Amino acid sequence: MVLSSSFLRGLFAVCTCSVVLALAACASFDKPKPEPLEANPASINVKEVWRVNLGATTSLLELRPVGAMLWAAASQGDLSLIDAANGQVRARFSTGQTLSAGVGADKQFVAVVSRDNQLIVHSEQKELWRQKIPSLVITAPLVAGERVFVLAADRTVYAFDAANGRKLWTQQRSGESLLLGQAGLLTAVGDTLLAAQGGRLLGLNPQNGSLRWDIQVASGRGVNEVERLADLVAGVSRVGDSVCLRGFQYAVACVDARSGRSVWNKSASGASGIGGDAQTVFGTESDGKVIAWRRADGEKLWTNEKLRFRNVSGPTLAGGALLLGDGDGNLHFLSPADGKLLNRLSTDGSPIVSAPMWLASTWVVITQRGNVIGFRQQ
Repeated sequence: MVLSSSFLRGLFAVCTCSVVLALAACASFDKPKPEPLEANPASINVKEVWRVNLGATTSLLELRPVGAMLWAAASQGDLSLIDAANGQVRARFSTGQTLSAGVGADKQFVAVVSRDNQLIVHSEQKELWRQKIPSLVITAPLVAGERVFVLAADRTVYAFDAANGRKLWTQQRSGESLLLGQAGLLTAVGDTLLAAQGGRLLGLNPQNGSLRWDIQVASGRGVNEVERLADLVAGVSRVGDSVCLRGFQYAVACVDARSGRSVWNKSASGASGIGGDAQTVFGTESDGKVIAWRRADGEKLWTNEKLRFRNVSGPTLAGGALLLGDGDGNLHFLSPADGKLLNRLSTDGSPIVSAPMWLASTWVVITQRGNVIGFRQQ
């Protein structure tokens, strides 16, 4: 199995009492040579329309959309609220804490988790409360329905009252001692909370944490604990009750979130979340291949191998194009119909650290140098 740099970044393990680099022994592997960039047809006219620098050079950089606005978080604890229409910074403040997980927010509350496992909730740039989480958190909190939900690295799910921090319930299930060191799946579909526990997807009642359904999405089949990691990762494609998701290094699948029924499940070796629409699901494999599956039944529609070994981000389908960032700061616009290149734009030469976003008719990316950049079709 070829290990891309994005795969290696994701593969550190969280043990019960410490965090270890599970693939430290792989450091001697030669890095595969990236595919040469193909000629840019520039068949769609896209230009940068705004840029905001967060002044960040640290590892954790994350965006969280709230309507036409987005919260940007950096690991030193700075939070910025950016208007996606014009790039204006509407609010900026510091939590005063180094962060271990990204930002969760709605129109009233903003939640982050610090490296000393403090869940910190703000409203109108003022801290409301904080609560100690017993274990490490690397998944951004989910703020929904006047509650704050937290998925800890030990697979425990917590629910708190967003206004006062009162703990409402805890859902814990035993699992493997070795866990994936990247954000897990935590989202809401209607009145059901979806949470990953290893390779299983749970449908929970957000009012009391009771289990509504439980689906096995991915099962590790390796010869050691690292190879058997099959956790469900952040980044899903949702259309109504249909939720399509990735099991780390093992599977891409679609489920019915209302009934808890598995619709289809296909082998796939990627490490990042997926994108899609009502017809198609898109994902990037660990070696940089981009794959399209038919949403209805999982039939593979096309594969693009032009971005292999370029440290490609997860994909986003929006504005009539499929967008992916790479490790050199390039933003690739592909045709969702056949995966062919439509345009390629550069950012700042540093890696694009997460899947692009689509807000206010604007494609938005964040780079490792802390630049949040908006692009728009002309």
